[in-house]
Amino acid sequence: MNEMKIPEHIAIIMDGNGRWAKKLGFNRIFGHKNGIKAVRETVEICGEIGVKYLTLYAFSVENWNRPLDEIEALMLLLVEAVVKETPELNSNNVQLRAIGNLSTFPENVMVKLNQAIEFTSKNTGLVLTLALSYGSRWEITEAVKKIAAKAAAGEIEPESINENVIEQYLTTHGMPDPELIIRTSGEQRLSNFLLWQGAYSEFYFPAILWPDFRKNDLLEAIDEYRKRERRFGKTGEQIKQEKDLI
Repeated sequence: MNEMKIPEHIAIIMDGNGRWAKKLGFNRIFGHKNGIKAVRETVEICGEIGVKYLTLYAFSVENWNRPLDEIEALMLLLVEAVVKETPELNSNNVQLRAIGNLSTFPENVMVKLNQAIEFTSKNTGLVLTLALSYGSRWEITEAVKKIAAKAAAGEIEPESINENVIEQYLTTHGMPDPELIIRTSGEQRLSNFLLWQGAYSEFYFPAILWPDFRKNDLLEAIDEYRKRERRFGKTGEQIKQEKDLI
């Protein structure tokens, strides 16, 4: 693939684990367990083709409303996956990060997650970010609170607050906005994921359920992305003229 055509940042809403398991007559956790293989293959292919940032919506703020037994099983699964996959991430030069309201997670989960983040912190390849207990409305609200506190303390002039200032207080600060957001399972909504960052993202909604998502599915999404013209409010003629000048 032409690296100039590959998104620098891909974000994925990994949807359909429960439905996948239900179709096979198993409980929802069986689907989540099988979704790990899709995560592994997605991380591998992103690293191979030169994607620099991959953000996975792994657990939303709203997911805390699920049945307690499912939440407990998900926490255990998260710990197991982090422990098992970290050596492979490290050997592939992948840097692990996490965003979200992480203070809501059990201590044993955070210990293992922080160990993995620290272990891979010096890696210089793909940046894999897990969105955990994440919600974009929560994120933006927290950013507003911090900026308001700075303004009240006289450290920021209200007139100086602009998009760049707000972005400095988002959990994704330092990362480029995602050019491509994928949601599997055919559902066509963001579900409170990267609402600010996805303002000009391209969206791709394959019908495939997440546990079945494989290398070719990701490549198809990128191929579709490459066909689109990203105008950012400009006309197609302006974009063409800018390309001709390059």
